[in-house]
Amino acid sequence: MSERVLIPRNRGFLFLDSHPAGCERLVADMWRDCPEPADPAAPAELPDGEGPVALIIGSSAGYGLAAAVAGLKRAGIRGVLVSFEKAPTGRRTGTAGWYRTAATAELARAAGRDLVFLNGDAFSDAMKDQVADLIEQRFGGRLGHLVYSVAAPRRTDPDTGTTYASVLKPIGRTDRTRTLVFDDQGRPEVREVETAPAEGDDIEQTVAVMGGADWERWIDHLAGRGLLGEGFTTAALSYIGSPLTAAIYRQGTIGAAKAHLEATARTLDERLGKAVGGRAVTSVNGAAVTQSSTAVPGIALYTGLLRGVLGAGMVPPVHQLAALWDQLTGAAPLVLDDEGRVRLDGWELADGVQAAVGERWAAATTDTVAELADLDWFHAEVQRLYGFAVPGVDYTAPVATDVPWPSPAS
Repeated sequence: MSERVLIPRNRGFLFLDSHPAGCERLVADMWRDCPEPADPAAPAELPDGEGPVALIIGSSAGYGLAAAVAGLKRAGIRGVLVSFEKAPTGRRTGTAGWYRTAATAELARAAGRDLVFLNGDAFSDAMKDQVADLIEQRFGGRLGHLVYSVAAPRRTDPDTGTTYASVLKPIGRTDRTRTLVFDDQGRPEVREVETAPAEGDDIEQTVAVMGGADWERWIDHLAGRGLLGEGFTTAALSYIGSPLTAAIYRQGTIGAAKAHLEATARTLDERLGKAVGGRAVTSVNGAAVTQSSTAVPGIALYTGLLRGVLGAGMVPPVHQLAALWDQLTGAAPLVLDDEGRVRLDGWELADGVQAAVGERWAAATTDTVAELADLDWFHAEVQRLYGFAVPGVDYTAPVATDVPWPSPAS
């Protein structure tokens, strides 16, 4: 294996390389921090070949990764995890998700759970066939749970061959907001950014990528193969967020896609209830620093200010997904809002929290932001997305970068 010392090199919030040891430690820390189930021995005592059969689509980053770790520890899941990552090459490391997947596979092995990790295009019918074959041949032909957590810039429709591209734009008017950036030395700056409104078919393209079409296609594909177990539950992970970011997010093109996702959930919920006594929901999660969220104008500033208000009171993704697994598996009641959504964002959208963040938002400038936001935390969180700034990792030591993808062998 090739070994080298890796240092963080980035362009804004995008890093050129990822650190394998940092990614491994990050996943191990998520496992440590995930709450134990009510009966901590229950998942560990599941014999081979038993336990909930789950499919997680988009399992290598953000809330999808949290779903994988929490599903293992909280529910003892087995099954299939799908992501789309780049392998290490001689010139570049693998993507952070490549290394996080390898670390998750080690967790599953240590826990004695049978998880198969697939790398490829989740939008394709070829991947859907591969997953369906595995569920049929390896996991008894009955799927208990599906978590859908896909954030992608493009999607190709398998029927038409048309490729759609998502955009981050407001609807109806130009949006001006402030955002947080860091220079090469890590110094913060608050800048005003302007985003032109959606035009042409921007909304339709974004909905085609980020809405519920592919989620429904997965359900149709698996149902067509007779693979949905009695009481099957599925959740698509979503976000609403603050009024401070609504113009570019919930009221923008991405918001239109989220609305389509929620409408899809209601349609699927009715269908699954009749077919297998099942449920379909969207899970609205709270704010977190993810590779997807840092691309949204204003979200970096908002998240830093939110941390400044809440400190350790921010609820990490793995805690939220532990709560979701409890509801999906019946360990806790399924609690929905009026729109049929599981709400895991109450801590973020509480009136007092939003009022305090709003005051800081109004006062935030380059000169004042260090007093109002937790910039050290935010800057470190961005680096940790790529395996850097993880406590306990020696970044002066050479590290093997040629880490293999987990083998699907039993």
